[in-house]
Amino acid sequence: MASRPAAVWPSRADVAARSVLATFGQRVWGIPLTHLGAVARPGNRHREWHYWWQAHFVDCLVDAARRGSTAIPRGIVARHLVSIWLRNGLRFRNDYYDDMAWLTLAAQRAGRLPRRLVPVLESAITDLWGGGAFWHVVRDFKNTAATAPISLVLARMGRNEQAASLVDWLTANLADPDTGLYRDGVKLDGDTLAVVSHVFTYNQGPVLGTMLELVLIDEAERLIHAVAAGLTHPDSLVLRTHGPGDGGLFTGILVRYLALAARDPRLPTETRQLAADLVTATAENLWDARVTRGWRGRPVVLFPQDTHPGGGTVAEVVELSTQLSAWMTLEAAASVSAGTA
Repeated sequence: MASRPAAVWPSRADVAARSVLATFGQRVWGIPLTHLGAVARPGNRHREWHYWWQAHFVDCLVDAARRGSTAIPRGIVARHLVSIWLRNGLRFRNDYYDDMAWLTLAAQRAGRLPRRLVPVLESAITDLWGGGAFWHVVRDFKNTAATAPISLVLARMGRNEQAASLVDWLTANLADPDTGLYRDGVKLDGDTLAVVSHVFTYNQGPVLGTMLELVLIDEAERLIHAVAAGLTHPDSLVLRTHGPGDGGLFTGILVRYLALAARDPRLPTETRQLAADLVTATAENLWDARVTRGWRGRPVVLFPQDTHPGGGTVAEVVELSTQLSAWMTLEAAASVSAGTA
């Protein structure tokens, strides 16, 4: 796959931004000055909205705003955050600690940290099973999906000891000794604590992000190499994907943190280049498989839900999760090319 000039990536990210906003942007119950993303198009499922997808929508908007993009309307980040609060019943809290962690990370980057969520996230952390954070208020499952983003929230607040203890727990309990990749979680199976061994791209992302925040350089380097070895298509540096639904977001999340690594001068040059190559190879794959369709009388660009060596295909019904993931990936490529990750 030939490498494209760095200058193309911001314009491509703008294409994704404009297309996602045009295709999925809608008001909450028709209320003026509100903004959320529809779950899928065609279709207008106001009853479905997926809190954590909206959190990553905020992250994409922040990416574009930081880049100085003209593709997003002024003030839309604040409007989107308020709309999440409104749609969630006039509160940010919900039953999933990972959802709240993702929103906190996005709001943190936007300079609008919802501080009431921080103690809620901290309440998920207990000494049961040696540490880690619960995934849900039912408290029967501790996983990477909650523990890693919570650790990153804490690290970015300067609470390094708390963050480091969570990374230590993840490494001791969920890092696969054979691959170096972080597995899904742990739960009780009768009286025995059992590892849920699924490996997902997105779980590696916030672990890597926390390692960079805590200056765990050797650990971050090993994780990047583990990702390249275990989560790419054969004979390529294109990252694997996880289909539609929630899985549609997974790979874009990992790419976000690989872009941070690619621009981190504390990492060895070879590792930074590997991280950059993972980002751009995945972005190229998605861009090359794009299609243009009409939506409400205007052309929009849509991206496949999966990466494949020959390029994925775009579904007839396109979900917000997959398009946010593509947008994240193109923003990551733009940040790597500009040196602003």
